[in-house]
Amino acid sequence: SIGPDERRLFTRRYGSVMNRTVKSASSESEKRLVHYLQSQRQASIEATAGGQPTRTSNPFFGVGPITDMTRDETDARLLRLEFDAWVESNYPKLDDRGNVVGRFTTAELARGMHRGYPADKVLLDTMREIHRYFGFPKNNRMAVGLGGGHSGFTVCALHLMNANDVQQKVFVDTPKPETEASRAGGFFRQSWATQLVEMHRYAKEGDESRIEFSESEGAIPTADELTRRKTKLFIGVGHETTGATTYSEQEVRYLMEWIDRNPVEHHAVIDATSMLGAMPWANDIVQEVIDKCCMFMPFQKAIGGISGYFVISLTPDALNLVNKNQDTPSWSIPRQLKLAVPKDPSRPLNGKHTTSLGPLYDPEEDRMLGGIINTFSTLAFAETTFGLLRAEKRIGSVSELNQCSARNRQAVTDWVSKKSLFDLGVADAEKRGAAVTLVKVTDDGVTDPYVHERIISKSKQLLGYEGITHVNGDYEKGLDVARYVNVFPGTPGDYRAWIGGVRSSADIIALLDNIEYAYHRAKIVVMEEELARYGVEDSKTKEHAQRVRFDDPERAYKVLIADLVGLKFDAQGKPDPGAVRAHIEARGGVFHLCRVTSDLSLAPGKIHFFYQPELSTADELKEQTDAGQYDAVIAAATFLPETCVFELGGVRIGAGTDNFSSSSWGGGNGVGGAAPLMNTPSFNSRATAQMVMKALLRVCPNLPVERLHGRVAAGDFDTGKNLSEFPTEKLEGKRIAIIGFGNIGREVAKLAKAFGMQVVVYARSKHKQWIESEGFSYATSVVEAASGANIISPHTGLGSADAGTFTNVGLIDREVLDALADGAIVINYDRGEIVDVSALDHAMQSGNVAYAAIDADIFKDAETGTLSGPMLPYQQMLGRYADRMELLPHAAADTEHVSRVDGAKQAINQIFDAIQYRSVTNLVGDLPPGFVNSGAKTVTGVGRVNADDISIAAALDDQLSKLRYETEFMASFWGAVQSTTDSERRRELIDRYGAELLLSANRYVTRLAGLGLQGPYGD
Repeated sequence: SIGPDERRLFTRRYGSVMNRTVKSASSESEKRLVHYLQSQRQASIEATAGGQPTRTSNPFFGVGPITDMTRDETDARLLRLEFDAWVESNYPKLDDRGNVVGRFTTAELARGMHRGYPADKVLLDTMREIHRYFGFPKNNRMAVGLGGGHSGFTVCALHLMNANDVQQKVFVDTPKPETEASRAGGFFRQSWATQLVEMHRYAKEGDESRIEFSESEGAIPTADELTRRKTKLFIGVGHETTGATTYSEQEVRYLMEWIDRNPVEHHAVIDATSMLGAMPWANDIVQEVIDKCCMFMPFQKAIGGISGYFVISLTPDALNLVNKNQDTPSWSIPRQLKLAVPKDPSRPLNGKHTTSLGPLYDPEEDRMLGGIINTFSTLAFAETTFGLLRAEKRIGSVSELNQCSARNRQAVTDWVSKKSLFDLGVADAEKRGAAVTLVKVTDDGVTDPYVHERIISKSKQLLGYEGITHVNGDYEKGLDVARYVNVFPGTPGDYRAWIGGVRSSADIIALLDNIEYAYHRAKIVVMEEELARYGVEDSKTKEHAQRVRFDDPERAYKVLIADLVGLKFDAQGKPDPGAVRAHIEARGGVFHLCRVTSDLSLAPGKIHFFYQPELSTADELKEQTDAGQYDAVIAAATFLPETCVFELGGVRIGAGTDNFSSSSWGGGNGVGGAAPLMNTPSFNSRATAQMVMKALLRVCPNLPVERLHGRVAAGDFDTGKNLSEFPTEKLEGKRIAIIGFGNIGREVAKLAKAFGMQVVVYARSKHKQWIESEGFSYATSVVEAASGANIISPHTGLGSADAGTFTNVGLIDREVLDALADGAIVINYDRGEIVDVSALDHAMQSGNVAYAAIDADIFKDAETGTLSGPMLPYQQMLGRYADRMELLPHAAADTEHVSRVDGAKQAINQIFDAIQYRSVTNLVGDLPPGFVNSGAKTVTGVGRVNADDISIAAALDDQLSKLRYETEFMASFWGAVQSTTDSERRRELIDRYGAELLLSANRYVTRLAGLGLQGPYGD
């Protein structure tokens, strides 16, 4: 704590002395003050150490257009499109006989359509929906006019008050203007009260003493007190919008009792700007208020929109009073505010005036008695109806809306009760508003009002988009969670927030959390500014997160590479690993062309990679790995037995991991082990898919190219005569069944589609929407996919291990093969075990399968020559179907040099991350303790698209602007065509924009493909 001298230093007003720069703290008092400022700053740093809180789901937090009820900018734009479609569906164009000839659009409504149809219908719909939703009784008519809440108040005051009626006493629930008590009410309260005073003050028969004001804000006297005062007109403006107060339930009961004592002469006029959907009272009292009071409001603001007009609910007795007052008017009422118009238009000055022809909605007849005086925005009324119907669909009835508001009010109370830094502007919980709340800061560490004001101001910059800059130049960008937090001058609070029922309680709490965070961050900056005056600067205002290393600098880490990482030959005619070696060395690793031995001297703090691609058999691998000689392993096709030990993980170059059976990570499923299992999916996906198509193209189209080449070379062919001897069928239109929608399956599907084939895919149901989104058909079972297919190509991998075997062994069985079209082609470039060989033998014998291409592992014992592996049973079939089979030794993808090198480099990177940072990329199975999951990384355009891929694309401003143009143009065109039902007008649009539409569509698809933004989405 600091003493009175130091506190005076900190709390004195800023004048010329306080604006000077103090080079250093000289006196003991100043030194203690510097220490105090530093402690205040440090406390706020600690209070925000957890980082930014959760943002509000709706950044448009406050009063705004219909986008106020959206989650973000995208949602807001989608809502505008939804509104466009709603207008078109609700307001058809009609010919002179009432036939539908088109649809009105928002653009047409905005172009000055404020008279006749559809404007009259739009206005009527709005009034009907307002009246219906809020439960106003049928006998209460509703006036409508241009302006906002102030205009609505003025209309009520001008029509219901009458200075010529000496018996009319008025009670206003706000303090008298220019009194000490009125200052807390803010300018708006005083301005409304002032209007009432001035009306009497300047009227010929006026007597301002007939207006009585409350001693406190938003107070309703008892029914006995109002009766004793001989009150005839109660005007309620002292609540909610500006001061965040509301009436207690008991006060409302007083008012209802007073009205019931003389309903013909007792009238209540209440500002319902915020209160209409936020009445935290019993349902019966709410309904009484709706029934018995006159209520004015800028209606769009009442549901969370910008006010462009007002509505007033008027009871029958109030309308009688309005008509009566027109017989002896006290003042002139401007034409655009008149509720009573002349019965005889030819006698506007001397004739009888009546509300029966005014700008009012009659709910009993469901019609407007008269239109709005002056030009109104049809679009604003349409937005209101749309917004109200949407809010009703999302929230429910008005009763539920009121309940939501009450819950939000309680949520605010509960939150503040746990915070010593904050208090509520309205002390009385029962009178605390349920639509608007005022929050004030009670920081014991800041006693100077000017310093407090600076902190609040900067906190609002941070809550918005501007952000704040520290003394040392560090910038904190704005949170962008709440622009509408300003309070009215004179009201008791620092922040004002709209908390009505259209908001979720979670969003209310998120806003308050952000206010707290923003206050502390702003306080840090202001404390830094104060410290700078004393020559104290601290360059570290923010902690910059850096990756933490977990590797031991005294340990030499060892990684086995058990497969070729370069397939092209060097000058000596051997596969060259040079590109991968250079990559390892560039990362700071060491490359060894040998195995680990006990006498090998290894540099500590380095990751050493031992290149042993000749390892093949289980015994060879066991010899080098069963005692944990290596910390990690990288392999492609090599089978790693269960007894292999790798403490820090393994990476397979490729997609599946079923050949990684080490118990270190729990086998090929990566379940239950202490080390992470990873892969590098997608690197060989395209190579494999292209090999699948090569196998297919060898036999379909079945043109015997080698035979034709021989005859042409021998001069034994006449095109005109001999071509008819070789009829073929094209691939286009053939049905291909692809089993599995992983990276390879999807690439095969894309190539098949490019050939014009009918592509049907079987995969788990979660892939259905993505399969269909790319134009492929989805099958719910393998048999369904195979039904009538000319080609079948499985790409599932062996699946998970279950009871000693893999789940996908024998997946392509007899039932599946029997479902194929006669003469079908089977291509298995996945795992040999996936096809039931005996079932394939039967299908080839019957002719149901005409050709089979298999790519599977085959191993040969160097000593005995014995063959083994999943290819063996296929090889044994070859004698029966020699010219109808093609067998490859799992070479389809593993012979492609670029894919192998790129996949190996990615595997190297993943090993570095796993050892140095305990960060796992492309995790398979469980994440072991001590590691963090860093998501997936695939080749651009192959596999799943994730948030990082989209973020990279979004950072390319040129591409982003082009993508935006294409999508906005296409949406605009199709929206215009849908809304234009006239065939000639529609043809005009097509002729004008048709070419650009196709160009945009082509460019859009091409740009997405170039950015790799095609396919399934997921992290």
